[in-house]
Amino acid sequence: MALNDRVFGILMLVLAVAYGWGATQFPEPFGGAEAVGPETFPFLLAAVLALTSLYLIVKPDPDNAWPPGRIWLELVIAVAVLIAYTLLLQPLGFVIATTLAVGTLCWRMGAAVLRAYLTGLIAGVVVFLLFTYALDLPLPWGLLSVLETN
Repeated sequence: MALNDRVFGILMLVLAVAYGWGATQFPEPFGGAEAVGPETFPFLLAAVLALTSLYLIVKPDPDNAWPPGRIWLELVIAVAVLIAYTLLLQPLGFVIATTLAVGTLCWRMGAAVLRAYLTGLIAGVVVFLLFTYALDLPLPWGLLSVLETN
């Protein structure tokens, strides 16, 4: 199974390079370049993905067996949730979309439904406040735009 890890690592490295390159395509913000701009976090994600991909290429797991069928179903559900999250982020807003996505993923990992969605809500609100007010990188309000104070 070491070959599988290496092939996957190479594919993820290509994705990291493409993702990092895509981050360079963001237009420069009005008023000039900033220390923390729209490309900062995609660059960080690309760097983490590249490092973990290199690790898989250099040191693959020799005993890595394919997961059983139930795990594949959970992986498909997780990918579907993440795709739905990207589609719903603008119309619903960051807090609601994040609550639904994180809550659903936590629930699929075995958390009780109420705790899962409460975790999603807390994560959504904290990250929204951090990005919008502390980092001055506004996230979409969506349905909560009635609460927005300009």
